[in-house]
Amino acid sequence: MAHSLSHAASSASATASVGSNRPDLATDAIRTAREDLAACFRMAARNGFEEGICNHFSAVVPGHDDLFLVNPYGYAFRELTASKLLICDFHGNVLDGEGVPEATAFYIHAEMHKRLPRAKVAFHTHMPYATALSMTEGDPLIWAGQTALKFYGRTAVDRDYNGLALDNREGARIASAVGNADIVFMKHHGVMVLAPTIAEAWDDLYYLERAAEVQVLAMSTGRKVLPVDPAIAAETYRQMRDGDSESARLHLAAVRRQLDAEEPQYRH
Repeated sequence: MAHSLSHAASSASATASVGSNRPDLATDAIRTAREDLAACFRMAARNGFEEGICNHFSAVVPGHDDLFLVNPYGYAFRELTASKLLICDFHGNVLDGEGVPEATAFYIHAEMHKRLPRAKVAFHTHMPYATALSMTEGDPLIWAGQTALKFYGRTAVDRDYNGLALDNREGARIASAVGNADIVFMKHHGVMVLAPTIAEAWDDLYYLERAAEVQVLAMSTGRKVLPVDPAIAAETYRQMRDGDSESARLHLAAVRRQLDAEEPQYRH
């Protein structure tokens, strides 16, 4: 199912010089971003959010808005470490790391970061419950559970599934469907979480799947699922978003403490 970028299309061949103008990619901020992103991969694997070697997370490199970190082709999430992550530019060049990104990772994520500057981080998964809701009739979330209200008014649906994203046009089309949303349900495909920080992307990804899971369980009873009154939903959203960035920071810190104790190799 996954495709190597170098194998998938020649249009992403190297076009930019990365020799003498190579930026400094060994700063403390970049190292922290690498470790934070690696921690997200590891915890996503623990939670069953990944699908083989097909899903991908990316983050704009601190201090370099034209570069992004992304996982290399061929690795499961649970194998990834800080040093295994690639740094790529928007032309498909790998400036740091061994290997290449998966083709759809490049074509989707490069366009997201290039066209949506606010999207410093983009997490794309086929996690089962959220993906299941992308396959159903109507809007994915019913706004019936409290956890779902974290996302009230923040979602979009990309309804035009066109198969694998193996060129820039598909990534550009998905980016255009986002609008002002942070969460994109990609019909028949999966979900994309966009955020200003790695911590906030992780927090949204985690709670999105939890919200989707309880909705699927409620729907499976065969009884009518009752949405929250819109006015209460909107107010609850405002309550939940107040201090959300700090809560997300603490959530990721908790993830890293767990991994430091149980899987410290993620830092390497």
